[in-house]
Amino acid sequence: MRAEARRVHRLQRLEKVRAIARQAAALEAAQAEGTLAQLRALADKTRAMADDYRTSSASHDGQELRQLGLFVAGLTSISATTMHDAVQAQALADRKQEELALAERRRAAVEERAKAGERALAQRLAAPVLAARRAIGTELE
Repeated sequence: MRAEARRVHRLQRLEKVRAIARQAAALEAAQAEGTLAQLRALADKTRAMADDYRTSSASHDGQELRQLGLFVAGLTSISATTMHDAVQAQALADRKQEELALAERRRAAVEERAKAGERALAQRLAAPVLAARRAIGTELE
């Protein structure tokens, strides 16, 4: 019985460790989602700025037009790079969500094993008392 009690205690400690791991995975997933949202917003803003400048017709001479074209090309490049980073961030966020789901499944499995062990231990502790009464009753007859 002591071995079973130690096993249940070990499973309970393992469940706590798995819960901490799940919390860490949740934090990492949230950070990845936050980074993804920021990158998408930045890409949208730079794309909108490039579109606004591209349609601007406030140029007075060729040099201003050339500088505006270079500026718009720079903004477009920044937007493309940011979108590429957002795609990578999306992959990372997806991976972190999968890790979170796996951590939760691991924690839940250990929790179920610990609860089953607790129930089995409680039944074993309760059973000898009843068996002892029956044994005493049969001796009296």
